[in-house]
Amino acid sequence: MKFDSDDMAYAFYSAYAHGLGFSVRKQFIKRTSTGEVKRRTYTCAKEGKKSKMKKGKQVAYERPITRIGCLAKMTCKLQNDGLLEVISFEANHNHDLAPTPMKHMLRSNRKISFAQKAIADDAEKAGLPTKSVINLLAVQNGGRENNGFLDKDYYNYIDSQRRARLIRGDGQAIMDCFQKSQSDDPSYFYSVQLDDDDLIMNMFWADSRSILDYKYFGDVVCFDTTYRINKYGRPFAPFVGVNHLKETIIFGAALLYDETITSFKWLFETFLRAMAGTQPKTILTDQSAAMAKAIEEVLTETHHRLCVWHIYQNAAKHLSHAFHASSQFAVDFGSCVYDYEDEDKWYEAWDAMLKRYNLENNEWLHGIFLEREKWAMVYGRHMFTADMMSTQRSESMNNVLKKYLKRKHNMVYFFEHYGRLIEDRRYKELLSEFNMRNTSPTLRADVEVLRQASEIYTPKVFLMFQEEYLKVWDCTIDKTSKTEVQVVYKVRYAGRGTEHQVRFELSSQVVECSCRKFDFVGILCAHALKVLDKKNIKHIPKQYILKRWTKDAKDGQISSSTQAHGESKELIGKRYLNLNYNFREISSLAAENGTMYEHTFGVLSNLLKDLQGMKKCSHGGTSNESLCSKGEQDYPIVAGVKTKATFGQPKGRPKGALERRKNRKSQTKPQVCFFF
Repeated sequence: MKFDSDDMAYAFYSAYAHGLGFSVRKQFIKRTSTGEVKRRTYTCAKEGKKSKMKKGKQVAYERPITRIGCLAKMTCKLQNDGLLEVISFEANHNHDLAPTPMKHMLRSNRKISFAQKAIADDAEKAGLPTKSVINLLAVQNGGRENNGFLDKDYYNYIDSQRRARLIRGDGQAIMDCFQKSQSDDPSYFYSVQLDDDDLIMNMFWADSRSILDYKYFGDVVCFDTTYRINKYGRPFAPFVGVNHLKETIIFGAALLYDETITSFKWLFETFLRAMAGTQPKTILTDQSAAMAKAIEEVLTETHHRLCVWHIYQNAAKHLSHAFHASSQFAVDFGSCVYDYEDEDKWYEAWDAMLKRYNLENNEWLHGIFLEREKWAMVYGRHMFTADMMSTQRSESMNNVLKKYLKRKHNMVYFFEHYGRLIEDRRYKELLSEFNMRNTSPTLRADVEVLRQASEIYTPKVFLMFQEEYLKVWDCTIDKTSKTEVQVVYKVRYAGRGTEHQVRFELSSQVVECSCRKFDFVGILCAHALKVLDKKNIKHIPKQYILKRWTKDAKDGQISSSTQAHGESKELIGKRYLNLNYNFREISSLAAENGTMYEHTFGVLSNLLKDLQGMKKCSHGGTSNESLCSKGEQDYPIVAGVKTKATFGQPKGRPKGALERRKNRKSQTKPQVCFFF
């Protein structure tokens, strides 16, 4: 027999070996001065003997013996006509051949096809478990033996792809990710902080959509660093807010080396640079002295509020004896957190609580008393918080992150899966926007003010407003004073002893309640609505419609994600979907008999060659230049990612006191580099 090339000879011998039940290995090659294959020998995989180990050398594990001196082989030699001719062929083996059910396990017969690799890559990007993808391929191919590879081959391919992404080092891989994101989205912002050894310490990033969201809803920001990712053990610090639909949105995110004042100052300064210098009205954080100091120095126009959830966590830890001794203590402590409108009355209630439960000398209570202006509601009623009292938005986002991010992921895969998280959250927002535009809320009372509210407010905000309005019927109202300019009322909700003072200006229809709910939530309270109802005002005054809670909060603009260069993702996705559907139909039909299969296989092979040629021509006869090489001149070469010892460091998010109890029951001075 003669063959046109070395590959064709190998393909023939491999097919022959697969039919008999043995694996093939390329054993010997000799080339001409021009590089052509002059002589080639293909052997049984069991040819030769295992090499002996050096004397005195010990290993923990030795591979099983596979080579037993089999002499089966085929040798080809280059002839004058330019073809490789078989000059020697040995058919006999000194071992048993693999039975038919095991032939697909032979090494030379195993190969992951291009299409299967494409599926594997897509599944990896989507975060699908490897085992599930293998099972899916087995179903499509009619059994695992028809996959063409073993499970370990698939796992090895996935692992090799991950390692290939980090071939230039994790630091450069991160910079490549940032550079590619900026190439796709010119408004993408990122910044890294390097130490004196060019190791990445801190990094921050935000895409154009996040920056635009901050423009609309950046009045309140939740900032939390309790979630740690991957082997680096770095705090993951997302800047989180709430949109007009009362859904969590992310304005940007950071990976920090540590939680020092220096790192926090760099991060907040970088965040402001990304957001064109616009500071939030309020920022909610947990208790951290370093974070508080950085906020005080950088976010000078921002109100700093402490997370009430963390206050309760710490209270459970330091005041557990008081919580166990009396159930009333939780009520009294909660009243000091939420209820009071007058500072003097709050002082009286605080002192009474300390005396009642013998807590006058408690150091923790003394400490939070000094920070009372950051957590007690009596000091925060004038601060807009978008109906958020804690960083639970960030905490819930941490729970979502666990579904996307795994500690085994390297930095590159962290960024890819983080991007998938952002896309999923934004699609959820788009779905909520669609439902809002195509449905109307149910009114519990057919009155003008609720009809108006249902038309202007988003669904969840409308429900908040409706609950407040329904309380109006259970409120009593008494006039306390009246002038030519204003009227003052006292409003009390049935069943509660607290009276709220409401001031109403006759000319401007300005209504102000002592509870100040409009100031910190953005909708009128039941007490103010009671006064408006008494004054026969059956609509919401224009000045009390906060645009960030309305359906038109984003000016009616719904942006679609497009690539800066090339086709839009939506168009590419539609093309892929159509082609995939047609090819599935072709595959199902062609597999019915051999003639149709051979015809289809030949047509598709020619089509594939044509497409590859077209792609090559469209790139000027060369393969795509990687973004990595393009970006080498655009940013400095980093030495890597700075790490620190993680011995004894808790995995994932640190648990609070309540969670731990529940479970029991069941640096170098940095240099700054900015990239835009």
